[in-house]
Amino acid sequence: MTQTDTELQQALLRLNARAWGIAFGLLLGGGLFIATVVLVMRGGENVGQHLGLLRVFFPGYSISYAGAIIGFIYAFVVGYAFGRLVGSAYNFLVRPR
Repeated sequence: MTQTDTELQQALLRLNARAWGIAFGLLLGGGLFIATVVLVMRGGENVGQHLGLLRVFFPGYSISYAGAIIGFIYAFVVGYAFGRLVGSAYNFLVRPR
């Protein structure tokens, strides 16, 4: 393999850690947002008692429309950190030696 082929291969193997962070953040944040809004719309007695336990880890989160936005922000941050970690770990493992 030539030097150009090696550089091209390394460029293709590398992941964009920021893009992975944003993707995971949107996935987790959007999932929590949708789950919360669906529970609020369903209503009823003891609505979202299990999902409401997230307030232990996400201060200010509740099963309400405002809580859905707060939960989205918290879950986005956690998802971003996880995605960034996955992307960075992958790039570390495929780096040239």
